Amino acid sequence: MAKLEEDRRIDQQNFRDHLATVNEEGKRNWIYPKKPSGRYYTARNIVAVLLLAFFFSGPFITINGNPLLLLNILERKFVIFGVAFWPQDLHLLLFGMLTFILFIVLFTAVFGRLFCGWACPQTIFMEMVFRRIEYWIEGDSAAQIRLNNQDWNFEKVRKKVSKHAIFYGMAFLISNMFLAYIIGKDQLFEIITDPPSEHAGGLAAMIIFSGVFYGVFAFMREQVCHFVCPYGRMQSVMLDNNSINVMYDYVRGESRASVKDRFQLENRKATLEDLGFSADTEFGDCIDCYQCVKVCPMGIDIRNGTQLECVHCTACIDACDSVMDKIDKPRGLIRYSSEHAIREGKQKVLTPRVAGYSGILLVLLTTFVTLLTLRPDTETTILREPGTLYQELPGDRYSNIYNVKILNKTFEDIPVDIRLLSPEGDIVSLGTVDMVGSQNSVEGRFMVQLDEAQLTGSQTELTFEVYSGDEKLETVTSGFLGPANISNE
Repeated sequence: MAKLEEDRRIDQQNFRDHLATVNEEGKRNWIYPKKPSGRYYTARNIVAVLLLAFFFSGPFITINGNPLLLLNILERKFVIFGVAFWPQDLHLLLFGMLTFILFIVLFTAVFGRLFCGWACPQTIFMEMVFRRIEYWIEGDSAAQIRLNNQDWNFEKVRKKVSKHAIFYGMAFLISNMFLAYIIGKDQLFEIITDPPSEHAGGLAAMIIFSGVFYGVFAFMREQVCHFVCPYGRMQSVMLDNNSINVMYDYVRGESRASVKDRFQLENRKATLEDLGFSADTEFGDCIDCYQCVKVCPMGIDIRNGTQLECVHCTACIDACDSVMDKIDKPRGLIRYSSEHAIREGKQKVLTPRVAGYSGILLVLLTTFVTLLTLRPDTETTILREPGTLYQELPGDRYSNIYNVKILNKTFEDIPVDIRLLSPEGDIVSLGTVDMVGSQNSVEGRFMVQLDEAQLTGSQTELTFEVYSGDEKLETVTSGFLGPANISNE
C-alpha cells in the first residue's frame, strides 16, 4: 500500500503538468476516496439534506396556487418563485441572468469555489447520494479496491449488480423530478398514470436521460468537473491572492516530515542528512500522512496549492484536523483562507475588484427589481389590420379596422375593456374581447370611427387605455390612416 501511495504522489515542481485521474499511459486512474468524517462533513450533510428536500419537493410547492418553479421551454412558460415570465419578458430574463452571472463572479472572487463543494448538484448527488450508496454496498475505499481486484464470484456480482441497479433507479427518479420542473407536476402525474403506450416517445426519452444521469454518476464522476463544467474552467480567472479557498498553510506546515522520521531524529537514530534533509531544516506541523489526499474525491494533493480540479469540498480539512488532534497540534493546517492571509497573516476581503463588482451588481439588481416591479399584469398589442385602407363613412367620418391581442401574465382571469382616450371617437366591436384567462392570451377585432375634424393628416395617432373594471392596466398607442389631403393641425 505504501508503494501505491508513493507512486501516486506528484512532484511539487511539476504537479500542474499532470491530472490526478490520468496515469502515465493516458488511461483513466480511478479515484477511490476514503469516506470523510468531521465537522465540515456533518455541516455539508445538513446542507445536502435541505437542498435535496427542496429539489424533490419543489414541483409540489405552490405560491398562491402557482408553481414555485416551472421552466417549460417547449411551451415557453416560465414561473420563478411564483412569478410568471413570458417571451415578452425577455428583457427581464436578460437582466436577471446578467445579475445572477455577476453574483457568481463576485461570490467566486471572494469565496472561491464554495458553491462547488456545498451546493453544486453534481457534488450533492455524487458525494451525498451515489457515493454513500457505494460506501453502504461496497465499503470504504480499501474495500472497494479489494472488491474490484478480486476475481468474479457471487459476492462481487451481488454487490455490483445491486449498486448499479440502485444507481439507475436513482437516476430515473432524478430524471423524473427534472421533468416535473419542465412540464409541471400535473402533466407528470398524467404521464405516470396513463398506459406507457400513450407516451412511448416520452418514456423512451426519459429512459435515455436516465441513462445519461446514470453514466455521469456511475462512471464519469469527477471527469464532469474536469472536462464538462464551464464554471470550473472560468474560476481560475476570477480568483486572486485574496480569494478565500481551501488552503494548506505552508508557512506553518513546511518542511514536512513523517512521524517515523521525527521519531528517529528525536531518539538520535538518524541525522537530518541521513534522512535526506539539509542541516538547517526546521520541520513544520505537516507529518506527511497523506490523509488529505486519501479523502479527496478529485485525487489531488491540496498541499500543492490551489488547483483547477479542487471543488472545495472540505474533506481534506476534516482529515487534517483529525490528524492534528491526534498529535496534539492546533487545527487549521488546512483551512478556509487566502494566499495573502497565509503569507502575510492578514485577510483582505474588500479589494478594489470586489468593490467594483459589488457596485455593478447593485446597479443591475436595482434595475432588475425596478423593471420587475413596473411590469404590467397584461400586455396589449393593437395594430391596424394589414392590407386594409380607411373606409369613408357618411357624415364626414372615417374608420379603420384593428387587431388586438391581450396577454394575461397573471394566474387569475382578468375582465378587460378597451377605451379610446384620444382623439374623440367611437369603438365598434367586431369580435368581443372582454375576458382574458389566466396565463393565456386572447385576440379580437374592432373598428375605430373618427370625425374628419379629429384627423391630423394621413396618419393620426390613437391612444387607447385598457381597463379591468375601474383599474387602468396600461396605455397603448396605434396609428389611424386617413385621406392625405386632410390637415386639421
